[in-house]
Parts: sequence; structure tokens; C-alpha cells
Amino acid sequence: MGVPAFFRWLSRKYPSIIVNCIEEKAKDCNGVKVPIDTSKPNPNEVEFDNLYLDMNGIIHPCTHPEDKPAPKNEDEMMVAIFEYIDRIFNIVRPRRLLYMAIDGVAPRAKMNQQRSRRFRASKEGMEAAEEKQKIRQEILAKGGFLPPEEVKERFDSNCITPGTEFMDNLAKCLRYYIADRLNSDPGWKNLTVILSDASAPGEGEHKIMDYIRRQRAQPNHDPNTHHCLCGADADLIMLGLATHEPNFTIIREEFKPNKPKPCALCNQMGHEVKDCQGLPREKQGKHDQFADTMPVSEQEFIFIRLCVLREYLERELTMASLPFTFDFERSIDDWVFMCFFVGNDFLPHLPSLEIREGAIDRLVNIYKNVVHKTGGYLTESGFVNLQRVQMIMLAVGEVEDSIFKKRKDDDDNFKRRQKEKRKRLKRDQPSFIPGGQFSPQALGNRSSPQAICNPRQAAFEMRMHNSTTSASPNTSLTPDGSPSLGGGIKRKPEDSDSEPEPEDNIRLWETGWKQRYYKNKFDVDASDEKFRRKVVQSYVEGLCWVLRYYYQGCASWNWYYPFHYAPFASDFEGIADMPSDFEKGSKPFKPLEQLMGVFPAASGNFLPPTWRKLMTDPESSIIDFYPEDFAIDLNGKKYAWQGVALLPFVDERRLRAALEEVYPDLTPEESRRNSLGGDVLFVGKHHPLCDFIVEQYKSKNTEAVDIPPELCHGIQGKLTLNDNAVLPDQVVESPVPMLKDLTQNSAVSISFKDPQFAEDFVFKATVLPGAKKPAPVLKPGDWEKTNNDGRPWRPQLGFNRDRKPVHLDQSAFRTLGHTMPRDRAMPGMYPNAVPLGAYGSPYARPLMGSQQQIPKLLSNLRPQESWRGPTPLFQQTPQRTAGAAPLLAWNRMLQSPNQFQPAQYQGLGPMAYPQRPEDRMDRGRQVGQKGFPLPW
Repeated sequence: MGVPAFFRWLSRKYPSIIVNCIEEKAKDCNGVKVPIDTSKPNPNEVEFDNLYLDMNGIIHPCTHPEDKPAPKNEDEMMVAIFEYIDRIFNIVRPRRLLYMAIDGVAPRAKMNQQRSRRFRASKEGMEAAEEKQKIRQEILAKGGFLPPEEVKERFDSNCITPGTEFMDNLAKCLRYYIADRLNSDPGWKNLTVILSDASAPGEGEHKIMDYIRRQRAQPNHDPNTHHCLCGADADLIMLGLATHEPNFTIIREEFKPNKPKPCALCNQMGHEVKDCQGLPREKQGKHDQFADTMPVSEQEFIFIRLCVLREYLERELTMASLPFTFDFERSIDDWVFMCFFVGNDFLPHLPSLEIREGAIDRLVNIYKNVVHKTGGYLTESGFVNLQRVQMIMLAVGEVEDSIFKKRKDDDDNFKRRQKEKRKRLKRDQPSFIPGGQFSPQALGNRSSPQAICNPRQAAFEMRMHNSTTSASPNTSLTPDGSPSLGGGIKRKPEDSDSEPEPEDNIRLWETGWKQRYYKNKFDVDASDEKFRRKVVQSYVEGLCWVLRYYYQGCASWNWYYPFHYAPFASDFEGIADMPSDFEKGSKPFKPLEQLMGVFPAASGNFLPPTWRKLMTDPESSIIDFYPEDFAIDLNGKKYAWQGVALLPFVDERRLRAALEEVYPDLTPEESRRNSLGGDVLFVGKHHPLCDFIVEQYKSKNTEAVDIPPELCHGIQGKLTLNDNAVLPDQVVESPVPMLKDLTQNSAVSISFKDPQFAEDFVFKATVLPGAKKPAPVLKPGDWEKTNNDGRPWRPQLGFNRDRKPVHLDQSAFRTLGHTMPRDRAMPGMYPNAVPLGAYGSPYARPLMGSQQQIPKLLSNLRPQESWRGPTPLFQQTPQRTAGAAPLLAWNRMLQSPNQFQPAQYQGLGPMAYPQRPEDRMDRGRQVGQKGFPLPW
């Protein structure tokens, strides 16, 4: 969802929702990798029933990764996607269902955002290529050194859109992958697999939610099903809460900011293209063995427990003395609805609500103050009560002016602090730092002293540099180094190194901001009440559409918000009588039609030739839909990616009229890719449903049949024969040349359709009867307890509430301090210091992969509750007295309040949860003396 910083805000405010994933690693035996048995119990100490994969969150990082070399061709991309799915499956290990959903044709409201992204990506790619070429020529003209330019085909990520040949090939590859795993992996033995590829209309995550909603409405549904959804979008949290399922978990990649990237010109680390100077590459390693390697670290995963988030929200949203009965499930729906105001994929956020400024907290406080007057909740099962929403928005409008002024004050204060910081760094910077063989070296970094070469020349160069810089900084120098009498050099302003600020014509902090906003953004006068009401009505329609989309499905495939900017909260006056109904019976675009609506002309190679011509021919009736250049309004932001792309909206009627002339030019293959498809269900030979499906193919029954729920974990729906089915005893050809055909196949596939309901059917947003509330994780005092850094106390790590904590005694500390390699030291720490994550703290972390396991260390592990001896040294308050024995390095670290203790908590990173080592699972499932599992 388009809510930058939402997950960061959520994880900081509610830290206990985060659990680090435990991943079992494959073992090597004589050079052969032993596969992981995923049929064994989950090492995370929780068993999941259903795993849902939002596949677009997997496809993008596998096809054009940012932290490792990109795949060389499409076949390598497919293998990378297979390996990624295997990793997720190994962590989650679902027991009933695996649902893979790829984005299909999206509703028109989403297509506008897709169009903006693709046009922007195309423009930025062309600008980056031009800048790269310009800098390359400048460096070579100055005599710089650059490696020869690689001639390779650039991967256009715009091909990850329904209707392209790439997506069609991906669907074939996934069908092969599913059949292979059903035949060979014991963890897939009794699993039902559903593949919803790009031919099935709808966004991937919303196809998943639609499946869950429809299964929940069936009498055979298990209300205690444990769901796990894989995806990185922030709106998955909202969607998970909207299901009202008590056991819902999200798995996503752990975000690690500021990952190093090599320069695109010289392939060296430490600088960007714009700062490249064309210097020769320095020797890397004793024998230059790391010359062509890029630092690669395997991505970690985390769980987001929505049941814990529900506990937090129950504490925060519970209100006493209400004039109506308090219903926590209804308040959850209202919280989800209020989050839409700070941004989503379908509407721009209100100017006065920024999530970084605490907008959600402000809305919740206003909501709790106003709800006594509203007489009820804002929403019910996806339908909005506009009269009550108006009261909330007008309350926000009353403080809009103060919000804008405070935003300006905060921005000015930040700039002032940054300016002072730059001046301080410039003042404290040494006037001269020797380089080369005399450059300063960090302690412990040099394995052996290096011989000094030509010290006289080096000393002469230092003296010359000092004599040159000793002159006044405002005095010009002659070529021989003597001061010039011709005058001084003009001083630069103090903040000359600061980046230029974009011009802000709106000035929301000054009087008359509303008039300037409407004049600049909409080109109308603020006194034009009719136009302002039209904007507000469109925005209100959007709010109703988005909530309906989250709770009931797509209310209209054709609706979209027809403006680039949002109105003010103070404009939401008289919205109670605005209509919020949508046309019924609307249909989605076809795949190639959507490509014409979202692609720039630069990506026209994915379209048929005559269709592509409509994008570039000056005589085309829709040429205005495809501008070669367009403006990006920063809209008060600093970076271009935060701005608004001012693209013309596509007129659906004009587009369809132009395409009618070129439809006859489609080949049979293109016509097949342009048709809408459906879901496919796969099972293996051990699954109870397998014989039932095989019997349907033998009888050649062309009518849809109901799934017997007793044969498929309560799943219900319709089955119809598939023309391109995977059938037992038939060879499944591999679409990837490097993979073998499946000659002994026993899996079977069949077309699947969700249970159907009347168009006006309402899915109830409530907890189902028979659902068991998960055991509480948070304790009554968890909101008051804080650690030394002021962050909320984290009471439980992991899913198991009964896990026994362990600690190390004094002898284990001594062993660790003497055996740890000295070159492992963290920056600014002693080589044999205690690693981050204090022993005995809830953030304790395992050994790094480069360290050896110490048998004596493990023998000293014991449960905390069984400790009967004196208080361990690391828990005592260190005291130095006269004549005391010298402390070990790790003990000195514990005494230093400025080195170790802050790092213990500050090392948790911006997400407020501990950053785990990459090879956390290398420890295996070790246990202490008393049989208690070690903490992961």
C-alpha cells in the first residue's frame, strides 16, 4: 500500500508483533546438499495450516535484485523464483493449503498508480543511462580508468505485467514447479496447491482475501485455521485485520537500510555514479581474491503476529462509558478505515496527515473524543457511515492550520540542526591526515607491520601540503606556493554544501494556504465551491470504494479518483448526503488492454506491432496518452520518487475505440494471452482428493462439480476439467532447459472456482462462532514497562510462551572471551568484547557463523530458574577498588557505560527489533543440560 514508513511506525509503536523467523539450513554431505525434510515439525514452534504467497513480492526481487548480481537470463530468473518459494515453504511449512497468487488485471483505480510507476521507471531509467554515459565520457577525457562497458540487454521490469510473454512463461514454469514438488518433497505430500496466475483478474493479495472471505462463509470452514501470508506490502496488515481471523501471521523480508551497492561505472564500493573519479581499483585481499565479488548477505525473514497487534489495539481502542455497546471487532474496522487517510494505492493522502508526524495517533485520539457524539461506529462490514465520518474529518480540519505551522517549525529546526552538525564536523576535522603508507590504521586491522618505502619523499610531500594549507584560506596562491598579492578568494556561504531546496509555492504555514493550494494544484479559485465539492465527492467515493474493496471485494472495476491531489479535511462538510453507490456488473479490462493503459511507449515492445504503433504514431487518436516527457510535482517533498507524476488520465472510451481497429491483427497466441483465465488446483497421489479428480477426467465430465469438503480440509468450490492439465503417468515437460522433464509424474491438476454468492451478498466482518482466542502474549503492565532506551518492553520472543530462557555463567564468559577470534571485533569495540545482545537479556543472540562451537561453553548452559549459586558476575554492579585484579576485556566493556550498554539497545536497528546474524540456524536445535531448548 502507498503508505511510506507505515511498517516502521507500526513496529516501533507495537514492537512485540515482530518475531524473527527460524530457518533450518540445508546441510552439505561430501559436497552434496542434503534437502530439508519439511514434513518435520516447524522449528518456529508453531504449525501453520495455510500459506498464501503474494507472488509479485517474490518475482521482483528475484528478477532484478538490488543486493546481488542479477540473473543472466530468464531461465535463471525462474530458478531463483523456485528457490525463493522453497525458502518460504521451509520456514512456514503449511499443512493444508499453499495458495500462489500473481497480480492479474487490476481495477481501474489501481491502474492509475501502475501507470504512474511504469512511466516514472521508464523516465528514470533513461535519465540514469544518459547521466552514466555523460560521466563516463568526462572521466575518460580526464585520463581516468574505467572497466570496459558491458554490452548486455537491460531487463525491463515493466514486463512483470499481465498479458506479456514473460508472465505467460512464468505461469508455465510454476505449473512445472508445483508438479515437481508434489512428486518429490515429503512436506507437500498432503498439501492442496492453488495457482492463480496473471490471467485471473485481480491483484494478488486481494485474490487471496477473496478466497479467505468465501471459505469463511462456508459451513465446513475451520474457524481456528492458522493463516500465514507472505508479502512486503503494508496493506497486508490491514487486509489481515479485516479478515477477523484470530490466527493470522504475515511473513516478510527483514528490511535492512543502507545496503552497500557498487558504482555502476567502475564496479567499486563506497561511492555512487555521480561521485565516481575513475580511480584504479585497490587490491582486495592478500591475493586480490575478492576482486570481482559483490558482498552478498542472505535476506532474513520476520513474522508479524496480527493476534498480538489485536491485543495492542484492544488496549488502545477500548473506551468506557459509551452510549452504545463497545464492540472490539467494529473498532478494529474503524482503525483500518482511518489508516486509509494517510495513504493507499488508490487515493492520495490528505495534506494535513503525514504518518511521520503521528497522523494515525492523532486520528485515533480524535476518534475516541468524538465517538461519544457519533452514536456508533464509522463502518460496518465494509460500508461507511458518512455522517459520522464527517464529524471526525471536521475535527481534523479544526487543527489543520496548527499542523501546517508545526510542520514548518519542525522542518526549520531540522535544517538548523543539520547546518550546525555540518559546521561542527568541518570544524573538528583534522587539517591534515597522512595518506598512503602513513595513513592511520584501526587497531587490530593490520596482521603484520608493513615496510616503509621512500620515507623521505613522503615526508617532503607532507611538508609541502602543510606549507600550502598554512596560508590564509582566503588568500590565493601562486603556482610556486607563495601568497599572491592580487587579492583573495571569495568565501563560500556556510551552507553551500547543502542540497538545493525545491521551491514551495503553496506555503501551507502562511495565511491563504487554501487559496494557493487550489490555484496551484487544480488551477481553480478556492471560492469555486462547486469544484471543491466535486473533488470532495470523488474522494468520499474513493474512501467508500477502498473500504468495500478490503471487506467485500471489488465494488466497481471502472471507478477511479480523477485528480492527482486530495482535498483538505476542513472541506469535508456536508458529505453525509453524498451518494456512495457504484455501478453493478462492471467488467475488468483484458490483459492487452491494460498494457495499453499502463505502459509508456518505451515498453511498447511487449505489445503487438499494430498496437505498439498507437503509442508512437503522431497521427494516432490516443497519442496524447503517451507523453515522452512529463512533469513531477514534488508537492512539498524532497526527492523525485516522493513526488506526483502529472500524467494525463486514460479515457476508457477513446482507448477502446482505438483498439477496435487493431484487434483483428492479433495472432492466435496473442488472443490467448489476451483472454481472462482462472485458478488451477493441484494435488499429489497421496492426497484424498486425488482419486476424485482422476475419476472426473476418466468420465470426461464437462460440468462443474463441487469439491467434497471432507476430502480437502474443508475447502469448498467448483471443479472443471482443464485443457492443459497435469495428469498422472504423463510426462510434464520442463519449460526451463536446465531442469529435467518429470517422466514419472503422479500429480494432477484441475480448474478451480471459489464458491459463488449473490452480487448483493454481504460478508460479515466478525469472528466466527467456535473460534478460540489465542493465548495472550502481552501482560497488563507491558505498556508501562520500558527498557533503558525508553522503548516498550518486549515480553515474549517467539511463538512459544513456555520457552525457558537460559544464560551463561562466569566460566562460559571466560571461555568465550579467550576463544573468540580477535578479527571479529565490531567497529569501535575490543576484539574480544562481549557481542551485541547482552547475555541474559531478551535480545541475546547466538554465535556468528564464523565462530566455532565451544563444547565447554555449551556445558555451562542452564535454565535461569534452576540457578541456585551466587549472582553471576555479569549481573553484578562492577566496582573497581584499590588493588583489584585487572579486568578482562569483556568485563571492561560491561563497566563502560559509553561503549557497551548503549550498543546493547541501539544495535536493534530502526525497526526496534534485534537484527539477527545471517546464519542463525547453523546452531541446529541444541539443548542445555536440563533439556530446555536454547533461545534462537
